[in-house]
Amino acid sequence: MVSKQPFARRILIAFVLMTTLVSGVFSLSIVALVHFIEEDLVSKEMDRELNKVLHEDIQQEQPPRLDSMTRFFSSAQPQYAIPELFSGLPEGFNEVVDGTNAFYVYSRKTNGQTYLLAQEQHEFEAREQALFYVVLAGFLLTVVGAWGLGLIMARKVMAPLSRLAQQVRHRDQLHPLAPPLAPEYPDDEVGQLAAAFDSTLGQVRQSLERERLFTSDVSHELRTPLMVIATSCELLVEGDLQVHQREQIERIGRASAEMRDLVQTFLQLARDKANESAFVGNSSLAQVATDQSSRWEPLMHQKGLAFKRSLEGADEGLYNPVLLNTVMANLLRNALHYTELGFVRLVLATDGFRVEDSGMGIAPDQHEQIFQPFVRGSEVRGEGLGLGLSLVKRICSKQGWTISVHNLPQGGSCFTVVFNNVR
Repeated sequence: MVSKQPFARRILIAFVLMTTLVSGVFSLSIVALVHFIEEDLVSKEMDRELNKVLHEDIQQEQPPRLDSMTRFFSSAQPQYAIPELFSGLPEGFNEVVDGTNAFYVYSRKTNGQTYLLAQEQHEFEAREQALFYVVLAGFLLTVVGAWGLGLIMARKVMAPLSRLAQQVRHRDQLHPLAPPLAPEYPDDEVGQLAAAFDSTLGQVRQSLERERLFTSDVSHELRTPLMVIATSCELLVEGDLQVHQREQIERIGRASAEMRDLVQTFLQLARDKANESAFVGNSSLAQVATDQSSRWEPLMHQKGLAFKRSLEGADEGLYNPVLLNTVMANLLRNALHYTELGFVRLVLATDGFRVEDSGMGIAPDQHEQIFQPFVRGSEVRGEGLGLGLSLVKRICSKQGWTISVHNLPQGGSCFTVVFNNVR
């Protein structure tokens, strides 16, 4: 499993663990080396003294010539009887602890007899204990020092990455004139990361610019033929036409008007958000609702649907008419398209509006998916591509609005647009 700890913390932990391991091995090596040297030196010294006692003093029937801290014991001489504390010790060097007393005991067996030298080790034991305390203190200080040094090193190592992250987070990197980041860093791993970011971001800029130019150019070029179609429809309607001919021409005119609105919408979306003049709000929610009601109410009556516009609260905000008309028109068109019997309602509120219908509704598991491009509900109709709600979602996101959908208790669906106090 990949660790989710911050990178600086992982550097610190790795540094402290490595220092602890090395310092621990070094400290244990000192302790083991001291113990080995102690055993070797004391063994040699006590072996030499025992030889001297056995080959010189005992043979000459003299008392052992030893210092006050060393005692001689022998199983062969009653006056040097071996105490129970030292009995049964193996040959060679031994350390015996009796409460607060500690002894070095060197044992030798010759001709079935046991000879011992016992030496008090209080002073050496105190020095050895002091040495162990020094080693332990050094180990702890090394770990603490490693923690402090690790913090400094982790911050120093992470400083270029943190700086790069801050630049990426706070600069408008998608702006065409944004300077590259790589020249500000040395040719190391961080510099390579900055270069990779510049390369990827350049591709994103080019892709966005191509999309923007395509949308802008296509929308601009479509306005002229659409104007010709609209003008022609107006002239044809004034002539002497049969009923069905007039209906067809009016239908062409409505389609032309819808295309003109879509072209205007795409032009608006293609403009940079920094160009605030492109998004100036000069229409109220009530004005847009009136325009859309007059446009869609006759079509709904033709289909036998009851259309009602109601007011739950007065909204005093001003909005971009092109974008708000596109959102409301798409929702009303969908309601008309997917409702066979019943009603369609446009409800205005203080912070947005709702479009309700008595249609077939939308499956709950599709409430999020239907706002994605080229996604259509399970009960699809006609030859649509599933781009209408995607366009609505895109407009709402660009304007800071929120759109959601839920099914009504009695059947049908309800699309809600909330302006989130964005004026």
